[in-house]
Amino acid sequence: MGDPQLPMTGAWGTVAALDGEHALIRMEESGCGRCGEVGGCGGNNLAKLLCSTPRTFRVPNPERRSVGERVRVRVGEGSVRRSALAAYAFPWLALLVGALAGSAAAGEAGAIGGAIVGLLVGWLGLRRAQRRDAADPRCQPSITS
Repeated sequence: MGDPQLPMTGAWGTVAALDGEHALIRMEESGCGRCGEVGGCGGNNLAKLLCSTPRTFRVPNPERRSVGERVRVRVGEGSVRRSALAAYAFPWLALLVGALAGSAAAGEAGAIGGAIVGLLVGWLGLRRAQRRDAADPRCQPSITS
């Protein structure tokens, strides 16, 4: 379970199934649930527009929650932002920088080659971030009441 001393953010879901030491949680919200609060980003509104299917996540279940139980799934504050940057911003920037560098060096063909190299660099950066976050307790989801 996550460290209770770390600042956390979370969303509500329901235990849909059990899988050994894990629970499959069907999320009720697509985000932190702070959309209506001051400082909320409104991401839940965008998620409802783009993703109509319910999201299900596999989360450690040390307290042996049962199917149908409503729980709060929490992750460390800032871990979602870091994950989004690693998954979207870094690969996009790597592609852009690669294309610009390739274009400056060899015109259109260089831009295409640079974009491909940039995507590869972005993918490698994402893999590195995934390995780093897998060992970080702030990035591990936990179930709370």
